[in-house]
Amino acid sequence: MTLPVTLGDVRSAQRAIDGAVERTPCLQSRTLSRLLGCEVWLKFENLQFTASFKERGALNKLLSLTPEEKARGVIAMSAGNHAQGVAYHAGRLGIPATIVMPTYTPFVKVRNTEGHGASVVLAGQTLAEASAHAQALATEHGYVFVHPYDDAHIIAGQGTVALEMLETNPALDALVIPVGGGGLIAGCAVAAKSLQPGIEVFGVESTIFPAMAQRLAGEPVAVGSETIAEGLAVRDIGALPLAIARALVDRVLVVEESTIESAIALLIEIEKTVTEGAGAAGIAALIEHCNLFAGKQVGVVLCGGNIDSRILATILMRNLVREGRLIRLRVRVPDRAGSLAQLAKVVGDAGGNILDVEHQRMFGVFSVKSTEIELTVETRDREHVTALVAELGRHGFAAELLGRNDGG
Repeated sequence: MTLPVTLGDVRSAQRAIDGAVERTPCLQSRTLSRLLGCEVWLKFENLQFTASFKERGALNKLLSLTPEEKARGVIAMSAGNHAQGVAYHAGRLGIPATIVMPTYTPFVKVRNTEGHGASVVLAGQTLAEASAHAQALATEHGYVFVHPYDDAHIIAGQGTVALEMLETNPALDALVIPVGGGGLIAGCAVAAKSLQPGIEVFGVESTIFPAMAQRLAGEPVAVGSETIAEGLAVRDIGALPLAIARALVDRVLVVEESTIESAIALLIEIEKTVTEGAGAAGIAALIEHCNLFAGKQVGVVLCGGNIDSRILATILMRNLVREGRLIRLRVRVPDRAGSLAQLAKVVGDAGGNILDVEHQRMFGVFSVKSTEIELTVETRDREHVTALVAELGRHGFAAELLGRNDGG
């Protein structure tokens, strides 16, 4: 079968973008390797200038244009990383760029894209509507449309990620690659399978947007609406990436949203690196499907690091709750002087750190002679939580855990 992208195309892309795109580190994580039961090699694409691998394909596409096409200008549709990649390199090359973004795009992404010199047009309530508007503008003004994934030059550019990984460690047994529209996994699969036919190539999708897994299984595509991994939130796979995936991708894994959140927190705690949801999806796959990778050398692409700071803060706090390191307790105490001080002493003596206290005297209280106090407490782990609740009971305080603190 003749594929639309070859190893030669990927090597040509590597030469073309050399020096203008970062050759990001590909490093072994000893701690993650120990925790996940395989030798984990991380490709830090979140360290690109625009914090995403998307620069590679965008630049390769822009460099392929004729002088006349460059003069006409380019247009792209994206809610994030592709927009910034096209805008940055178009501005660097002096190519006029227009980026169509859905109306719900966060202001920070609009500002960053405009900061690279692109003209931003907000249109459409969905990516599909924004894409249709971009296509209409391309026809009206003669712009060259730069597709985010369904383009041979884009795919070849993204494949340079795998070339660099295998140049760093030719002994990799498997690659684990996030899947949105499919451009990254298609390019990486072409490069990896051409160099090492025995290497396994795994895609990763969220359970909310499993379009490639459904396509490869011959199932109708049915996707959800919201995901922490916006980079994976593509409603269908591009025709070119899908053709390559059918031929070269071994399997596509789906992971839960909560596991992606945990992976983001894990990468911050262990590797001190910030990833967006899509960027952490590969680690989520190693967590949920560890049996597939036991004892293997596995290359994981951290494909991007553009995450809203508020969402990141929420993820980190939610992860503390999952791990039993942050809990909320409702405690019934006698409504008399000294009760709160005694409660605080018991919690402190048991090693808990009280972060917040709230009294409740009016609603749902068992007796007018008692009060309910809700405590937010910092703890070590779930075993510590169990010991703390037991210690409160021994001192006559009936304590109830609020919310989910079971790791779910």
